[in-house]
Amino acid sequence: HVQLVESGGGLVQPGGSLRLSCAASGFSLGNYAMAWIRQAPGKERDGVAAIHSDGRTTYANFVKGRFTISRDNAKSTVYLQMNRLKSEDTALYYCATRISDCAYYTSGGCYSHRGQGTQVTVS
Repeated sequence: HVQLVESGGGLVQPGGSLRLSCAASGFSLGNYAMAWIRQAPGKERDGVAAIHSDGRTTYANFVKGRFTISRDNAKSTVYLQMNRLKSEDTALYYCATRISDCAYYTSGGCYSHRGQGTQVTVS
């Protein structure tokens, strides 16, 4: 049973930082690419960052230089360090992966599983 549980969201002032965590279970994290996606009310779902099984990372242009994705396979956890936050970063942030057929689509790709999300509010 694949499970992704996000944590670390909250309210932060513009220019501040947050670190999101995603605890994964039910599969071997190290074998799959993991991603963070986000969705703000009334807006499309966006891919934010991804980290592949070989450690390569990709970022959406709107977070490059501010956000860093990382993974700890031993802890089966993926992180998103968010610095210099802006009001437009306000959204529900999800951890996602593709293990089976696509179920969720974003500007950055498609995923089979995602968590319940953690709210990030920059104000």
